[in-house]
Amino acid sequence: MTKAAFIAGDWGTSRLRLYLCGADGTVLDRREGAGASVPDCAGRFAAAVAEWDLAYEDRVHGKLPAVLGGMVGSTIGWKEVPYLECPARPEAIAGAALKFEAGGRAIAIAPGLKCTNPAGAPDVMRGEEVQILGALRLDPALAKGRHLLCMPGTHVKWVVMEDGAVMRFQTALSGELFELLARHSVLARDGGAVDAESDAFALGLKTARDNDKAGLLHLLFSTRSRVVTGVMAKSGAASYLSGLIVGADVGAALNLFSASRVPLVCSPLLAALYAKALDFYKVEAPVIDGDAAALAGLVQIHTELSR
Repeated sequence: MTKAAFIAGDWGTSRLRLYLCGADGTVLDRREGAGASVPDCAGRFAAAVAEWDLAYEDRVHGKLPAVLGGMVGSTIGWKEVPYLECPARPEAIAGAALKFEAGGRAIAIAPGLKCTNPAGAPDVMRGEEVQILGALRLDPALAKGRHLLCMPGTHVKWVVMEDGAVMRFQTALSGELFELLARHSVLARDGGAVDAESDAFALGLKTARDNDKAGLLHLLFSTRSRVVTGVMAKSGAASYLSGLIVGADVGAALNLFSASRVPLVCSPLLAALYAKALDFYKVEAPVIDGDAAALAGLVQIHTELSR
């Protein structure tokens, strides 16, 4: 029977996922909870793992140590952890974790990363750096040579890797922009669910690709105009809008960072959208599950800190 060795926590703004892990990262049990935006991270964490403490506390070593990543290390989280400057190697990311003790438990919180992006502006990530470590653990080939990773989400990250180091990255507001426009504008309200296989999504991708010089702001209103003129069914509005935004995101990123292969680190739903968009540019897009990458990254940090 695998013995519990540590607790891993993927703690974003809106959700907490806790894993009771063996020394090799084997998951023995799971818990879920509210995100870091809810007050009293310390108290909520203690309550969430109380049952594990009763079952696994060691009289000599005390409570199981915990490795946490995500917004728990931000200004809204448990303790703020400074951003690590890029280029950042995997061991440096683990080494920059903030280590402290709480209630007799050793805790480490992963840092975020910062860089100057290709647009010349400061850029930051927090939580994605853990997924990057996990991607390297799940696919060791990424530790050799140059790679461009795409990490779709609310704030999409396009990450340049060289021999395992994070060199720089660019953030696109694509996910948040879609949510804002779909929910709070006339463009796609009640416009159906987004379907990566729909003709409307493909049309959005094609429109963005074929009109890249026009820019996204000059294309967005076509979501509304296609529906009101009867050119497109209302049920396709959300898919078309998503195609425009994802297509513009991918096209701009490939102009900034040329690549023929772009691994996607994200959920299956987002992977379907971005893989379809990248295929429009004949770019291969293997998928690494985002939750699996987050857990693998936390396991990697624990491994590095235990050496």
